[in-house]
Amino acid sequence: MKETGMIRRVDELGRIVLPIEMRRVLNINVKDALDISRDGDAIVLRKYTPNCIFCGGDKIAAELNGNNICVDCLEKLRNIKSE
Repeated sequence: MKETGMIRRVDELGRIVLPIEMRRVLNINVKDALDISRDGDAIVLRKYTPNCIFCGGDKIAAELNGNNICVDCLEKLRNIKSE
C-alpha cells in the first residue's frame, strides 16, 4: 500500500476529511458513495460503483480493480482481438 504522507484526525463524530488532492486523483466527487471495508488492520475506501463501468448495466459478472463489468460487456471484451 502506498503511503501519502497525509495525516487527518478523526473528529468527535468519527468523521475524517479526504484531502482534495486525493479526491481529484481518485475521481471522488461530492455525494459519491464509498465502500468501506477492512483489510487486516487497514481501512480500505473505494468509490462504490454498483453498475457496469462501461454501459451502466446491472447484471454484474466480474469485478476488476474495484470496477464492475456486466455480462454483455465482459463477452464483448473477450471477443476483442489484439493486434
